[in-house]
Amino acid sequence: MDRLRKPHGKGTIMAETEELLKKRLIESANKAYHNNCYTFTSFLGELEQDLFFQIEKEISFIPYLLFGGATSSERRMIRFGSEELFGYEEAFPIACILVRPLNQKFADQFTHRDFLGAVMNLGIERSEVGDIMIMNNEGYLFVTENMSDYIMMHLDQVKHTHVTCSRTDVPRELMHASLSEICVTAASKRLDGIISKIYGLSRNTALTLFSTKKVFVNGRQTENNSYQVKEQDTVSVRGYGKFQILALGGITKKGKLQIKAGIYGNTTGKGEKL
Repeated sequence: MDRLRKPHGKGTIMAETEELLKKRLIESANKAYHNNCYTFTSFLGELEQDLFFQIEKEISFIPYLLFGGATSSERRMIRFGSEELFGYEEAFPIACILVRPLNQKFADQFTHRDFLGAVMNLGIERSEVGDIMIMNNEGYLFVTENMSDYIMMHLDQVKHTHVTCSRTDVPRELMHASLSEICVTAASKRLDGIISKIYGLSRNTALTLFSTKKVFVNGRQTENNSYQVKEQDTVSVRGYGKFQILALGGITKKGKLQIKAGIYGNTTGKGEKL
């Protein structure tokens, strides 16, 4: 199994780093095709996945699949190759680690940042860690297979709380994201207006999100604020959350479009809850 590591750095990915990542993705795709074996990237964030989509046509000769441990994962690996092409199947090298307090009664209340900080303090690169989900004050960490034993051996404290780590299957509740349905009305199907309505933002604030490259539609970064949404579109807005367009309904008496959206996770929309 060959795994591709993405360039590691802080802040916004610079142009030269973007080109390097694109080059290495193409090299990994070529290696899978010519060696007749799967290759995998490490975990990629939304911006890095968008860079992949920019070169998608250049590697159309090889099938690929994105997966991050759960169907709703935002940080995902790319696997180049398929069972149809190679004649065999190979699972993604992803492990799920359950991190739970030794004594829940006296444990701190954990956030995503708490678990991520504890893992990063072990000296592990961000690309080795996928999504972190929390349920009942316990953390479910998706990590690369080759780092799983190291994390389980050394991660013994989160904030001021001592914890224990073990491998686990992904709970059904986390494998498929739960959506909180809300209903909003907008002047049209334009994405900027819908984002404004869902998160209670001014139109200017919503427009800024596009120019600062914080809006993603179906995994692809977009600066097209006038994009016309479709049913089943998944929209991610960095700093605010993620939602899916569930239904585009009728027109109200005031000429507004009725839109039913599903809000992912713990983020909260501003529409009327259903």
